[in-house]
Amino acid sequence: MPKNSKAVKRELDDDVTESVKDLLSNEDACDNSFKKSSLIVGNHGGEGKECDVEEGGSDGEEEERPAWNSKLQYILAQVGFSVGLGNVWRFPYLCQKNGGDVEPECEKSSATTYYWYREALNISNSISEGGGLNWKMTVCLLVAWAMICLAMIKGIQSSGKVMYFSSLFPYVVLICFLIRALLLEGSIDGIRHMFTPKLEIMLDPKVWREAATQVFFALGLGFGGVIAFSSYNKRDNNCHFDAVLVSLINFFTSVLATLVVFAVLGFKANIMNAKCIRLNIDKIGRVDNLTDINYNMSLADYHQLIKQEKYQGLGLDPCDIENELNKTVHGTGLAFIAFTEAMTHFPASPFWSVMFFLMLINLGLGSMFGTIEGIATPLIDTFKIRKEFLTVGCCVLAFSIGLLFVQRSGNYFVTMFDDYSATLPLLIVVILENVAIAWFYGIDKFFEDLKDMLGFTPYRFYYYMWKYITPILLLILLCSSFIQLIMTPPSYSAWIQEEAREQTLYFPPWGIVVCISLVVMAIMPVPVVFALRYFNIINENTSGLSTVSYKKGRIIKETARPGEDDDTSLIQGKSPSEAPSPMPGNSIYRKQSSNGGPEVDTTPNGRYGIGYLMADMPDMPESDL
Repeated sequence: MPKNSKAVKRELDDDVTESVKDLLSNEDACDNSFKKSSLIVGNHGGEGKECDVEEGGSDGEEEERPAWNSKLQYILAQVGFSVGLGNVWRFPYLCQKNGGDVEPECEKSSATTYYWYREALNISNSISEGGGLNWKMTVCLLVAWAMICLAMIKGIQSSGKVMYFSSLFPYVVLICFLIRALLLEGSIDGIRHMFTPKLEIMLDPKVWREAATQVFFALGLGFGGVIAFSSYNKRDNNCHFDAVLVSLINFFTSVLATLVVFAVLGFKANIMNAKCIRLNIDKIGRVDNLTDINYNMSLADYHQLIKQEKYQGLGLDPCDIENELNKTVHGTGLAFIAFTEAMTHFPASPFWSVMFFLMLINLGLGSMFGTIEGIATPLIDTFKIRKEFLTVGCCVLAFSIGLLFVQRSGNYFVTMFDDYSATLPLLIVVILENVAIAWFYGIDKFFEDLKDMLGFTPYRFYYYMWKYITPILLLILLCSSFIQLIMTPPSYSAWIQEEAREQTLYFPPWGIVVCISLVVMAIMPVPVVFALRYFNIINENTSGLSTVSYKKGRIIKETARPGEDDDTSLIQGKSPSEAPSPMPGNSIYRKQSSNGGPEVDTTPNGRYGIGYLMADMPDMPESDL
């Protein structure tokens, strides 16, 4: 063999392994080992034939043959050869023949229900079984709050742009879903069911209480978001038009979403009904030893068939579309089980699933924008905290609290918070807001303020609504909610893994304590702030704790400190010193001079963008205010 030959000898060596670099190596200009190979066959000392792969010329018989450009090509060729149709049909067939992907929990329920409770939530059997954090849910929670923090870090400057997408995208998805759902078989049955009232339950007080609660929460009252967003408007903004417009949009959005849901549920009900009929016909066929079974009989013929006396003892299920539509799914189950299961029967179901959950994400973001703004705005206005620091702090705190909901028993805490930290506290807050404006501040003064802002006197209808009817209805709603809580022990719906079904369980004693604590903590800021204001613990003289005081019928404010952010100026995109006053020339507001000099005009919303707006009038006694 020549001395300059670079022969690659094939020998077995268990101590040497191929590196990833060799496996993924491509053609190398300096290494032709994969480009050309020579096969030399000759006799050496009568010891037999020896095959040697060479790169250059050599003595003896030499025959060139093609070679792989890289090791990766060789491996892929081997994989392509070994993986064939047998992997697709033979292996699954053997698994099916000799036993296989079967979970008793999934078999007893449904694939969608199993995926939600076991794969997504990995839920425990009760609220007492914490089970540790679900790392998948924890990561999703972190991503969600990171998105909210980034969108809210600059206040309405950043969140306002995000809302173009987060608020409009759900409507695009809902309209697409409605068009698609109306083309599905059975969708009309669902819509007909939606508009068919059950007159027998119209006298049930629970129905009206739930209807009032839905209207109450749909508008987001009591959370602070409505007031916080409105505080960034100009003084002469037509708030009457805004209130009517948002209410109408909210109502029609609810109707649109309900149409989509009922159309899809009608489609699902037809599928489940057809499956039920097929199972019953199979039972009948086994009794009559039928070999040719007609599964395409009409619904009328089917009902005539099962009424025959000889089939009465078969335990046939009453297959009825109305019964399927009457199966209520509460809480998160509607979106993540019933609606999702129906989407699995859609043509191109992955596309619709992605669109549906993107819509849910945007709906959640839009709601949280308002919630965080409702928390941050009054704190920034009162304590002069930098918006960036406060926003990050709020999001970190909310994420920390949210860890309670991403443990295995977290879904039960979601139910607890939804039932007890939202319903009663928000009702109490809104009642206090209504009574404070209509009775303590004075509905007549409030009407004068609105007249000055709007340029016209609001309808007298609102006078009687705000002063009499609305407080009475809210008190009735609050009392009925209290009565329901007293008569119905606190409970939740738990998923029992062994039985693969939901079961109603009562909260343990510590759970009841938590429920009561949630109600108390949610309304605690109201009496606390009232006491601080009443005893002048927070006023204009408390070294920066508050720069707004309400005395003698006018707003007294401190001068804006240099370098501080001005949220109202964000609307004009100017700094506080550059932002023009939205006040008309003839100001009806005044500012108390710190040196006792003449009063000067100022913007009605000041540097905070919020506050009660009062007309210029002679000093009045404190009691009149």
